[in-house]
Amino acid sequence: MTSPATDSPVDSVKDALHESERRFSAIVSSIPGLVFQMHMTADAQIVFTYLSEGCEALLGIPAAALLKDAQALFNAMEEKSASQFKHKLQQSARQHKRLDWEGKIWIADWQDMKWVNIRATIQALGQGAVQWDGIMLNISQSKQEKQEIEQAKHDLQALTAHLNQVKEQERVSIAREIHDDLGGNMTAMKLGLSTIVQKIQQGAPVDLEQATMLQSIVNQTFDSVHRISGNLRPNILDLGLVDALEWQVNQFKKQLGLKARFVTNCDELDCDHDKSMALFRICQEALSNIAKYAQADEVRVELNQVEQALYMTISDNGIGIAPADKIKPNSFGLRGMQERAAAFGGECYIESPLEGTGTLIRVQAPVRTAAT
Repeated sequence: MTSPATDSPVDSVKDALHESERRFSAIVSSIPGLVFQMHMTADAQIVFTYLSEGCEALLGIPAAALLKDAQALFNAMEEKSASQFKHKLQQSARQHKRLDWEGKIWIADWQDMKWVNIRATIQALGQGAVQWDGIMLNISQSKQEKQEIEQAKHDLQALTAHLNQVKEQERVSIAREIHDDLGGNMTAMKLGLSTIVQKIQQGAPVDLEQATMLQSIVNQTFDSVHRISGNLRPNILDLGLVDALEWQVNQFKKQLGLKARFVTNCDELDCDHDKSMALFRICQEALSNIAKYAQADEVRVELNQVEQALYMTISDNGIGIAPADKIKPNSFGLRGMQERAAAFGGECYIESPLEGTGTLIRVQAPVRTAAT
């Protein structure tokens, strides 16, 4: 009677190898990106010895083509990136340190530029040759998000610097007006009153012409105070946002001689001070831009309330605004309008429907009615 057949040592090794390969394939297939093994020969020639299935999806290059000629990877890289990658490879091979690099790769078939990160461990193969085992990942989205954050940070810094500059200019302007206008008037009144007091003390008659002149200076001083305080906070807002915007449009119409119209469906509007001031300033900035750049002869400002939302639109029939002009580094007026709207939880959109057909500024703001 013969005993049951048992697996030979060779069969056991084969089974273990197959299981190991199965596990490796399962692990590799679950890794996003491309798993690779790459050699550098003693004479600095690069050869790929293994590439996972993600090769073509990531690089746009079939694995077979890259296994045949590793130079295809360098050819796909941006020139600066290729130079940096070669330098990183030589540095890693020389110092036997981990390879960590990121750069741009152009996918010709897709007309797409990708950011790729390559990380790999290194081991010596002897006789000056080395091997890297690593992974390539597509980091385009995270790179773009990082760049957008950096750009937003830069724009915020530039806007903050501009606002500080404007604030300082306003302070200088106010100080000059107070010194030159109010200060001059106060000095004239002081000298005039001193002369009158002196005459009264001496029993001399007071000069009516001099008193009348002092009265005129007092009136001018009151006018200056009203003008300066009005620039800081328009008194017209005390009448409400609707009346303030209508007054602003009428002033614009008188000053420039353009066709300007204000339209609203708001009979009663309960709008807090900060929001009213922001909307007033947005309209003011928009009309100022129209006067400076639009070459328009017709302007329309609308303020409409729809349920719990307030919509303000400023439109003109001028030359319009190019998309590039909206993102210029020094377009602080446009960004300022958007910042003002965002400050009260609203939104501001600036657009030109068609080139040469004018500009439309739309502001949306949450608001409560007077009845609530």
